[in-house]
Amino acid sequence: MIEKPQFTSADVEIVRREEMYKRFFRVEKVFLRHKLFNGGWGKEIGRELFIRGEAVAVVLYDPQRDLIGMVEQFRIGALDEPNGPWCYEVVAGMLEAGEAPEDVARRELKEEANIEPYALEYICNYLSSPGGCDEKLHLYCGLCDLSEAGGIYGLPEEGEDIRVHVFTADNVFARLYSGAFNNAAALICLQWLQLNRSRLRAAVE
Repeated sequence: MIEKPQFTSADVEIVRREEMYKRFFRVEKVFLRHKLFNGGWGKEIGRELFIRGEAVAVVLYDPQRDLIGMVEQFRIGALDEPNGPWCYEVVAGMLEAGEAPEDVARRELKEEANIEPYALEYICNYLSSPGGCDEKLHLYCGLCDLSEAGGIYGLPEEGEDIRVHVFTADNVFARLYSGAFNNAAALICLQWLQLNRSRLRAAVE
């Protein structure tokens, strides 16, 4: 049995926060103390925190035809990657105040892929890089008809240029660890799909 961590947020004392940067993204420096495993409190430390918030990501799957839908777009963080800065990803978008993750999933699927799923299965949530970022992602599998999917979508006013690809599941899973899918959301979604593929297919037979 895996127990919960010993400490909670109540065992952290926030001394002060300093805003270091604020435009499309925001960065704060947080000065804090926290309890130690060997007892007592640690000294005051400063940690930079990239404020990103919550996001939603969805892998598209057509269980009747055994097809997977992925999106391709330019990513500045991948500029120096051997295969270049265009990445194969799952559909994703930021969670706004008052929104439910499933509502964001459906909105982003329409905006980025022109897809309306007939069902959404929740996969999990995870922190993308908790050492310096507060981003949390909620992952879904969007069950849909991909027989006529494809094209270029996104919001031009937000600089989006997104191409939708449809691949056979066998092709995707054969290349899962080849570096073709070099981002955590895509890998986690595809690993989940690989484990649940037979169940999802059996449900439509």
